[in-house]
Amino acid sequence: MLLKVNDLAISYGSKATVADVDIELNKGEILSIVGESGSGKTTVIRAIMGCLPGNGRVSGGFILFDGKNLLENTPAEWRAMCGTEMSMIFQDSGNMINPIRRIGEQFVDYIRTHRPEASRQEAHDLAVKMLEDVRLPNPENVMKSYPFELSGGMRQRVGIALAMVFSPKLLLADEPTSALDVTTQAQIIRQIMDVRKEYDVAVIIVTHNLGVASYMSDKIMVMQQGRVVESGLREDIIANPQHEYTKELLAAVPVVGGKHYYD
Repeated sequence: MLLKVNDLAISYGSKATVADVDIELNKGEILSIVGESGSGKTTVIRAIMGCLPGNGRVSGGFILFDGKNLLENTPAEWRAMCGTEMSMIFQDSGNMINPIRRIGEQFVDYIRTHRPEASRQEAHDLAVKMLEDVRLPNPENVMKSYPFELSGGMRQRVGIALAMVFSPKLLLADEPTSALDVTTQAQIIRQIMDVRKEYDVAVIIVTHNLGVASYMSDKIMVMQQGRVVESGLREDIIANPQHEYTKELLAAVPVVGGKHYYD
């Protein structure tokens, strides 16, 4: 098993905002964490990545990744692991890219930070290959572009290329399609699924859309108010939801003909 989270609790100050989270994820599986804004979805994946904001901390449970207890990581171990063994795609990758530096400069510096023995030309060639792999047209032009010169979908693909450059074992995606139009959302979802297939990477995707989760996931976890209300295999959650909140989320998904998933 690649990732095992047991009885995870996350607190800000003295207040527990997330509790009793269990996750089991094997290599190559996709888990969708679904729920409304403020339900704790992003908090969970940030805890796994070791990047809780502010005074957030894991106050209970454990996180085992590839047999290692992540809660015992030193800051140096976190820096070495993030980007290489696990990576994150953010909600709008354009906001995570320096707006006054060209894409290529940032990509090359990122590669050489984790692989200092690589020359700038070697890093450049690797960056171009990754941009080609995520199907960006004219990758050399993209390397020369500033972020504001790219569309939202192109910036998100740059974010995916950055996240996958070192072939991590686990990819965390924080609502990677929410800032995009419907057509581009579908393209990014297919891109993530292609990445899973090509690299055999495990994926945890945070989304508020059960339709997206049912399309791409092997497992689904539904959260509400910092708690897991339902979790299991995709087909079980979609075909036979047990919790009323899950039923409400399914009822909110538009379906041709007006029938809901559990009708």
